Amino acid sequence: MPYEMIAIVMFSAMMLMLLTGQRVFGAIGFVGALAGVLLWGTGGVDIPFSSAMKLMKWYPLLTLPMFIFMGYVLSESRIADDLYRMFHVWMGPVRGGLAIGTIGLMVLISAMNGLSVAGMAIGATIALPELLRRGYDKVMVTGVVQAGSSLGILVPPSVVLVLYAMIARQPVGQLWLAGVLPGLMMATLFIIYIYVRCRLQPSLGPVLPLEERNVSLAEKLRLLRAGLLPLMIFAVMMVPFVKGWTSLVESSAVGAMAALLAATLKGRMTRKVFEVSVRQTLAISCMFMWIILAALAFGAIFDGLGAVKAIEDLFTERLGLSPWMILILMQLSFIVMGTFLDDTAMLVIVAPLYVPLVDALGFNLIWYGVLYTITTQIAYMTPPFGYNLFLMRAMAPPEIGLRDIYWSILPFVLVMTVALSLVMVFPQIALWLPGYIYGN
Repeated sequence: MPYEMIAIVMFSAMMLMLLTGQRVFGAIGFVGALAGVLLWGTGGVDIPFSSAMKLMKWYPLLTLPMFIFMGYVLSESRIADDLYRMFHVWMGPVRGGLAIGTIGLMVLISAMNGLSVAGMAIGATIALPELLRRGYDKVMVTGVVQAGSSLGILVPPSVVLVLYAMIARQPVGQLWLAGVLPGLMMATLFIIYIYVRCRLQPSLGPVLPLEERNVSLAEKLRLLRAGLLPLMIFAVMMVPFVKGWTSLVESSAVGAMAALLAATLKGRMTRKVFEVSVRQTLAISCMFMWIILAALAFGAIFDGLGAVKAIEDLFTERLGLSPWMILILMQLSFIVMGTFLDDTAMLVIVAPLYVPLVDALGFNLIWYGVLYTITTQIAYMTPPFGYNLFLMRAMAPPEIGLRDIYWSILPFVLVMTVALSLVMVFPQIALWLPGYIYGN
């Protein structure tokens, strides 16, 4: 059987197993290991075993549980409540100010956790009820929470970019720095859209009543100090890393200890908070490790078959497509897959094929990691089966229906598409900061 056909059979078998409801790492790892045994006999088991050893020796992997633990400590200790109260007081006098503050809250939550699910949970339980109670348009604010939560997989310390770094064999630090400006740019575009929309239609985002805005300067400054605590933790963690004083792993440990210390000093580090944080950290870290292991094993089989070279020849030689046309087709495929898969599943399914192909076409893999992440954000919110849509349906109040959720994300998807286009046309938006830091 030709190698191209073997690659197609492997890919089809993997997709079929996923459709049956099997766990992602089980489906991918099983197909990869079985293909290795069938192709190379008993010696084929060395391929997944070698992948496991490679994973265990990958030192930056230690950052994963550290950042997840840091995020859960900060969220479970209700420091996010302080953040929202700060935005509530400072942004209340502006039309649409609470919605704008919610985007700011989501950026800080992203810097604390690195997972979009955490931002969605906090936004839906803390911000959304407050916005609805103060007369904000339910369709607009539902879109605000969904769009803001998607920033968690782009703003560092993004767990998804850690996963991409492991699979694509790229430096985690450079990928995180590459996500900073695109993430802040996207948040800024969201804020501009909300502000302009509320100026044109004031009923969508009314200002707070005067009695709620009548807060003393001392109280405002107290809330500002409480709200800036996560930023201080982020600075304590990232500044030594950017300056070259600590390694990435050491910085992640500093961040975890700073979060633990902050929660303890505020009197919120109870036994329950600590236990929940440790349990969730263990569960998510193990899940990611199994997924990475399965992806590495499957990718090793693909490399051994020469499938990537065959597909490159198909696109460039037989079909005559330009590198940019191939890249755009890849991004469109992510949006299609994102209607029924989450970001990690999408990455581990196509990484063995896309990452080497992108490299062969001459594109920068750091830049492509940012493109992948932004496209995943768009796919998360694309009907009919976007991942974020159903998360919001599960968490939203009863008065918000599925139709409201679908309508709410359309303008934000357009804004994110503009951001994706800007990063594609101007790669330096993603590459300038890592080039500047690592160049110095």
